[in-house]
Amino acid sequence: MEIKVLNIKGQETGRQVTLNDEIYGIEPNDHVLYLDVKQYLGNQRQGTHKAKERSEHAGSTRKLGRQKGGGGARHGDINSPLMKGGGRVFGPRPRDYRTKLNKKVKVLARKSALSYKAQENAIIVVEDFSFEAPKTKDFVNVVKNLKIEGKKLLLLLPDTNKNVYLSARNLQRTEVMLASSLNAYKVLNADVLVMTEKSLETIDGILTK
Repeated sequence: MEIKVLNIKGQETGRQVTLNDEIYGIEPNDHVLYLDVKQYLGNQRQGTHKAKERSEHAGSTRKLGRQKGGGGARHGDINSPLMKGGGRVFGPRPRDYRTKLNKKVKVLARKSALSYKAQENAIIVVEDFSFEAPKTKDFVNVVKNLKIEGKKLLLLLPDTNKNVYLSARNLQRTEVMLASSLNAYKVLNADVLVMTEKSLETIDGILTK
């Protein structure tokens, strides 16, 4: 699959790049994508949730009423889960949500996500660029020139570029990240994937080892 290379003004440069069929032309594996996205979202969780059980509440342990003959249900102390303000039964406890995935599974998930974007014609390749200074207006102009306004955008850069990152930081539905940090969740979560020519080479190098 060949894609025309554009400049930041949205004009064709006269060059084309060929997307590697081993990455962008495979049959996507939905189950692998599910596993990878589940792992990514799980790894973002702090896992510090905690609810107090009856033994952890402050309150008297005096039994509120006699065991039998009260005409109602049996009651223990005021910290019982049956009482208002009492402890919680089987409440959340601190835990670690991180899981492990094999490297080959993660690679296949990234290839599957990129293949979906290629099938949707949602990949734009631009020549490498930079800004002289951080300026949000400059990045907005690039988005307008590429005719992707209002879409959730993921821009992949080959190296850290502070000016480009700061120019896009205040924009909603826009994210800038390194090609080497690419993951399936970020690709699937974006409407349009914009990558520079060097980013394309970086991805090829990582996913075809």
